Amino acid sequence: MLHGYDKHAFEPFAVTVDLAVLTLRADALHVLLVERGQEPYAGRWALPGGFLLPDESAEAAARRELAEETGLADVSALHLEQLRTYSEPGRDPRMRVVSVAFAALLPDPPEPHGGGDAAEARWVPYDEARDLAFDHDRILADARERVGAKLEYTCLATAFCPAEFTLGELQQVYETVWGTTLDRPNFRRKVLATPGFAEPVPGAARLTGGRGKPAALYRSGPATTLHPPLLRTPREGRPA
Repeated sequence: MLHGYDKHAFEPFAVTVDLAVLTLRADALHVLLVERGQEPYAGRWALPGGFLLPDESAEAAARRELAEETGLADVSALHLEQLRTYSEPGRDPRMRVVSVAFAALLPDPPEPHGGGDAAEARWVPYDEARDLAFDHDRILADARERVGAKLEYTCLATAFCPAEFTLGELQQVYETVWGTTLDRPNFRRKVLATPGFAEPVPGAARLTGGRGKPAALYRSGPATTLHPPLLRTPREGRPA
């Protein structure tokens, strides 16, 4: 202990992690929610998360809680990044709690199941994820806005896609997250004009349900940023 330092001089508080895990299912944006099995807010839906243990980092806690509460332990394709810190007094009725929130993207996810202090876990359409416990409505809205903004200037969209995807599937990511319709030829031109964004898989193609020829397959390339950015136009606005 440092000389002269009294750790009891300050009010204790807890640190938690919360995860806004997003995916595309049936051409719609979905979020992973858990039903709380304990008070406070027992029976209410919430984002997965929990308390940080003394010997772990926030990211390690996020991955542990995701596995414990939803059964999604082996998710090698999970893209996880820190969103922001939520520290408003009174956000948790138990005590002063500061939460480190994460946004996570997962392509082609398995079905979750409840565990730990979560009675149930399920994928819920984003538009139906309302009246969540704590301040999780705000965290979820912030996560979608962060992801939507990053789609403009990074290659993050491929984190929603399987290892091999069509340009139509990639366009669907943008349209679903942004809540708009994009011009197909213009989108294709912009994607293919960005080196290292989407790279063709030689000789691979997939039938997409139409009567045309199979669509060429692509995989994520080494690029991380888009030059120039793929910007939303003012009329497209932001997701509701």
